[in-house]
Amino acid sequence: MKIQLAKLAHARSGDKGDTANVGLIALREELFPLLVREVTAERVKQHFTGICKGEVERFDLPNLGALNFLLHESLGGGGTLSLMTDAQGKTFSTALLRMQIEVLDDEANDLGL
Repeated sequence: MKIQLAKLAHARSGDKGDTANVGLIALREELFPLLVREVTAERVKQHFTGICKGEVERFDLPNLGALNFLLHESLGGGGTLSLMTDAQGKTFSTALLRMQIEVLDDEANDLGL
């Protein structure tokens, strides 16, 4: 079954120059391993096709139950140069939460999803 990340996590985003910084935090501790397995840098890059022109880096923060992503070359040059509506990447967190991941039915039942 497909599940939207908004049912599994919350997120926050911002910018550093032309790089969007997106944190994805599991809503419950037992959901973190699912996020680690399914929300890869490659999948995030694919989800932001046409927006993120550079590489995507992922950093695991298991003590926080969180993943942090850096989306390089995604803000049109950054806040002071960009003509983008969201030159500081504030909506990237909402966009990531709309991503869907595949979860096995048995796993979803075990996790109460």
